[in-house]
Amino acid sequence: MKNRRSDTVILIPAYNEEASIASLLGEIHNFLPGVDIVVINDGSADRTADVARENGAEVLDLPCNLGVGGAVQAGFLYAYENGYEYAIRCDGDGQHSPSEMKNLVAAMKAGNVDLVLGSRFLEEGGYKSTWIRYCGIHGLAAFLSFICRRKVTDPTSGFQILNRPLLYFFSRMYPMDYPEPEALALMRREGYDFCEIPATFRERTAGKSTIGKWGTLYYVLKVFLALLVDRARPVDVRYSRENVAGKI
Repeated sequence: MKNRRSDTVILIPAYNEEASIASLLGEIHNFLPGVDIVVINDGSADRTADVARENGAEVLDLPCNLGVGGAVQAGFLYAYENGYEYAIRCDGDGQHSPSEMKNLVAAMKAGNVDLVLGSRFLEEGGYKSTWIRYCGIHGLAAFLSFICRRKVTDPTSGFQILNRPLLYFFSRMYPMDYPEPEALALMRREGYDFCEIPATFRERTAGKSTIGKWGTLYYVLKVFLALLVDRARPVDVRYSRENVAGKI
């Protein structure tokens, strides 16, 4: 177990983010000095890992490219096993603003929830997107709001903070392929709770989205199917909020 400087760690899954990771880490050091930062290097072919180390982050090198779900779960496992109470997750492409991480922390410590999600759509006019992506995200949001019994406006957001019980749960059960919407449904079935706060998403510092126009449609249909399949599975009481809270 490493020596922690705080009770919170920032987890940044990164794949070929050499062009953006340095500026992101610089912002984090500026707005949250002294916080621990871990970059999960998901088999990058560029200098992502080297640049991250040069800019003060610890790097968790995965043996191969696991995809976003595998990289995020590896980060959650690291955070739990190293005794952190909270983990902030943000993307390595610069879209999530480190200046707003304190808002996530404040909302987590003020509310009785296990996860706080930064939403692009909680306030009108805050984010521009293609019409097909807009419709897909809002369709998923409506469906998730129904099955989670909680209002969801941004089910694909990767800007979030979670507490230790949820770290334990997600380090053992986490969807692998574009996991954010499925993870929300999964945690709610096991008795965990979440809320959203407004967040500003920026343009990518470098690179472009891996999901194109038709990829968005495929992604939405795939997530709908995964959510329906998950609904048919029995709840695993070993990882319920009540049981986990009694163990840690």
